[in-house]
Parts: sequence; structure tokens; C-alpha cells
Amino acid sequence: MKLHSWNQVELEPLSETATRRVVHSKRMTTARIALRKGAVVPRHSHENEQISHVLEGALLFQFDDCEVTARAGDLVEIPSHEPHRVEALEDSLAMDVFQPVRQDWIQGDDSYLRNPSGS
Repeated sequence: MKLHSWNQVELEPLSETATRRVVHSKRMTTARIALRKGAVVPRHSHENEQISHVLEGALLFQFDDCEVTARAGDLVEIPSHEPHRVEALEDSLAMDVFQPVRQDWIQGDDSYLRNPSGS
């Protein structure tokens, strides 16, 4: 058993409009991601299943076949390898849970998050 406090987890700046705090367990990754209005997570996909829980604000999730606006209290389930893009419609805070662990984040292979082009 291990206890974590979000206040003790390092705040990682990703861009001028996005920050995150991340905890990796043996099999999962969870992150609190703060996005300012207008911030974009460019289209990408990953092997990880993802559940994104919007805690504050509103996020527009864009998939190949649909768009979903998620507001505080909503959860978006994203299957493995599903291409998606996210745009913050308001200042927003989301809790993302991934399984398996986000090895790309651990290895620093997440440049699409760090200098998003807005695409």
C-alpha cells in the first residue's frame, strides 16, 4: 500500500496552457491534467485504455467518427489505439487513468503534449 497526495506530486509544465501531476503504479498511470481555455492536446493514440474524468470545466473530445463535449462530472472512456484530440472549452481539470502504465510518459516520449501545435 502506498499513499499519495496530489499536493506532494510534482507539477509538470507541458506548455503555456497545460500542466500535469502524474502517479505511476505497477500497472496503471493516473494524472491530473490542467488545461486553460483554448489548450489543445493534438490528435494522437496510444496502446493504453483511458478513462478521462472531467473534474472542472469542459473538454471537447474529437474522434474519427464523433465529437463529445464532457463537463464536470462526466467520464469519457477511450479504447486502446483510438485516435483522439482534446480541446479545452473552458479552464479545465481532468483526472486521466490509463492501463497499462504510460511508458511513453516515463521515457519522455510524449512530445505531442509538450509543444502542441494545435492540430
